[in-house]
Amino acid sequence: MAHQLEQMAYVGETPWHGLGNQLTPDQPIEVWAKQAGMDWRIESSNVSYMAQNEKGQSIIMPFEEQRVLYRSDTHAPLSVVSQRFQEVQPSSILEFYRDLTEQSGFELETAGVLKGGKKFWALAKTGQTAALKGKDVSNGYILLATACDGTLATTAQFTSIRVVCNNTLAIALKGQNSAGIVKVPHSTRFDAEKVKQQLGVSVRTWDEHMYEMKQLSQRKVTQQEAAAYFDAVFNNTNLSIAEQDESIIQFYRNVAIPNQINSSRSDSKTEPNGRAMSKVMTMFNGQGRGAELSSAKDTAYGLLCAITEFCDHERRAMSIDHRLDSAWFGMGAAIKQRGVEQALRMVA
Repeated sequence: MAHQLEQMAYVGETPWHGLGNQLTPDQPIEVWAKQAGMDWRIESSNVSYMAQNEKGQSIIMPFEEQRVLYRSDTHAPLSVVSQRFQEVQPSSILEFYRDLTEQSGFELETAGVLKGGKKFWALAKTGQTAALKGKDVSNGYILLATACDGTLATTAQFTSIRVVCNNTLAIALKGQNSAGIVKVPHSTRFDAEKVKQQLGVSVRTWDEHMYEMKQLSQRKVTQQEAAAYFDAVFNNTNLSIAEQDESIIQFYRNVAIPNQINSSRSDSKTEPNGRAMSKVMTMFNGQGRGAELSSAKDTAYGLLCAITEFCDHERRAMSIDHRLDSAWFGMGAAIKQRGVEQALRMVA
């Protein structure tokens, strides 16, 4: 099966089952561009179409409202966009980090190209790190990504990665000046310095995120609450405390037990997202990576970790790189965001 991942570069341990070119630390931006497959430009051409005149002769007509974007190196088409579309070059994504890596102690960790050049990203470690009880360590990152096929605005966001399981979690806090995430639509010119100011590249965002994670790690949960939480995340429900006892009964009656008995039967019928809910419950109850750490065992933080691990490593996908795309930018990212929102409701 063809990969969505065109090319990528990384430092440190090999990610995503060996995909990518390994670099030694502290490489210049120019080396990253070449090894990550980002050393080309997005070019454009006006759209034309072929018609026939009254004599039956073929004629080429312009369609001035749209342009074709294509790669400068292979001339492969990327998308058809309006004349108002503001493309962001692969080099601009890496240049965003130049002063951060040269002056502020950031370290590029991965960069690459998805979908033949339609989407590309770079991920840098900020140097911020924190540990919850049980030596459960998370590191802070900034992810910058864009697409030229209409599927993603240019997006800069703080990201937390839990070391024990390599799970990613976007940091989007409310009620503060630094948004945690900044999206620049392609109808607007990308201004790297303005994005950095809006993002708030400071310790405040990280500290507030880790404060919330500490609160979750101190919030003990019952099996009833766990079942209600997973139902809310996967089925977009919001159960009250009074409804949670019934929820756990229904969960084991309709999801957990049927999945165990009928796991080999393709015709078994379960509740919506039943297999996913059964899987995350199993991960929460000790099968997930780091699930036995004191920060995660029987806590709201453990619930969130089960969700993030499921989306990053276990959720069904056509390939590993499809799962990566989903976990960062698609449905997996949306599920994780619901997971954060539901978990924080437990400590509100």
